[in-house]
Amino acid sequence: MSHEIDTGGQGGILANKTLWLIVGIAFFVVVGFILPTPESLVETIDKHGIANKLIDWGIAENLDHAADKAMTVLGIIPMAIIFFATEAIPIGLTGILMPLLAYFLGLLPRGMIGKTFAGDAPLFLLGVLAMGVAVVDVGLHKRLATWILGWTRGFYTPIFVLCISMAIIGSFISAHAMCAFMTPVMMAVYFGVVSEKSSGGRIEHDPNLAKFLLFALCFALNVGGVGSPAAGGRNVIMMGFWQGYNVPMDFFTWMTYGFPMVPVLGLIVAVYMIVLFSGKIKHKDLTPGLAAMKEETRKMGKMKYAEYVTFAMLIVILGLWIFADLGLGGPALLALIIPVIFRTTAWNKILGGISWDAWFMYCGALTLGALLKETGAALWLAQSVMGILSYAGMSQGFGLWVGLSSFSGLMTNFMSDAGTTALLGPIVIPMGIMSEVAGEPWASGLAVAFATSFAHFLIVGTPNNAIVYGLGTYPDTGERAIAPIDFLKYGFILWVICLVVVWVLAFGVMFKIVGFPPEVLETATKVFESGAADLSKAAEGAAH
Repeated sequence: MSHEIDTGGQGGILANKTLWLIVGIAFFVVVGFILPTPESLVETIDKHGIANKLIDWGIAENLDHAADKAMTVLGIIPMAIIFFATEAIPIGLTGILMPLLAYFLGLLPRGMIGKTFAGDAPLFLLGVLAMGVAVVDVGLHKRLATWILGWTRGFYTPIFVLCISMAIIGSFISAHAMCAFMTPVMMAVYFGVVSEKSSGGRIEHDPNLAKFLLFALCFALNVGGVGSPAAGGRNVIMMGFWQGYNVPMDFFTWMTYGFPMVPVLGLIVAVYMIVLFSGKIKHKDLTPGLAAMKEETRKMGKMKYAEYVTFAMLIVILGLWIFADLGLGGPALLALIIPVIFRTTAWNKILGGISWDAWFMYCGALTLGALLKETGAALWLAQSVMGILSYAGMSQGFGLWVGLSSFSGLMTNFMSDAGTTALLGPIVIPMGIMSEVAGEPWASGLAVAFATSFAHFLIVGTPNNAIVYGLGTYPDTGERAIAPIDFLKYGFILWVICLVVVWVLAFGVMFKIVGFPPEVLETATKVFESGAADLSKAAEGAAH
């Protein structure tokens, strides 16, 4: 069988890897080593004890040297963005470049750098990628497709069902796990469509249809993060910060503010993707792919031993994530062990199926997040933005919430969502309290937590993006269906739309309809004025 794939890849100036390599390095050198260090950056790392920390670690000699380290990290940001987006070098190598720079430029203690690159989150992603390989290998993804989409036909109905159901499901169970299960499903449906439309044994691919299905899945799972505290660690971390001010929020109360947005956001993702791609897709009928999937599932007969073992593995891992205090990485690693021990998937097949490029990329993104946090670069950026908000008259109420959500939504595309929430929480909660607006600090905290669900436009923003990139391959050739630049191309406008939905539906409607207990601001203000809040311990406890 011959194959003809128009990958829809990068052309023109984006294809000039050498140019973007030079541009990225130039940004790094100019920002990191040539531009003068802002006095406000020096004051920030001095005031918050960051300079003393770096000096104690032995990686800075004095205050000015510590500020230089932060400037170097600020220089890495534009270079990393350019490399990730254009693939000037493979994205896995860009990920490896982060700890490499940290080692050779002395940006963190040597013993800490390895921990940032290979902690709980990377092990979690490794396990989830292996989980996707195991699910596909035994054919369980076909049954999942039949259960969720098998009753739909045509083009519009399957997409609306997919986006709304994934957003809702992603509010309560691991969106990353669902992404690993469903990405192969999307590619199987895609391949069923193009196979039906091809003739003479020659597969004529429709790259835009593949991107349409993959991004619809990914974005729908992303937006589900606003629905409940169970949707992600960022929500739990914010709840821990509120606990530190003696104003805890329970599970159901969070849902009253956040969950009404979930089906709306799922619907918006569906409409956005249809409008964006409808003129580009050759095949606007998913029925052949869904029918082929149903037929393959029928031929599989009843569930067999390998499927039962794999399904049980999924239930066990999900249960451990929800109910056990083992972190995310520990349970996820079972996806590497169980298939081999129970002889459902060969070890070599798991190793060969894992997208190591995506894994190295994500590990490097975590190292970059740690560099931003530990050198004070992220804190300086956050405080600079907060100062701009105050200057612009956005220091309280709706204006403050819009500003906080915009900045946190932007930052979460460069750092992890949990890292962004952990960084901004100690800053925004006092800002909310000092604004003396009813509902604070709940309102400002929700503004930050909601926006960190929208990591749509950079591949490093969330594991969902990395999983779709890694597992979204053409079944016949193994080539990737999407490129890193596609996230920026298709995700940025949706990011803006999602923020506007939060501004209108959450800040303008739900906050007013549901309201806030009057004692929240009063209690938090008393704790704030007494200086009794311990946000660092609250965040640490919530993260664990």
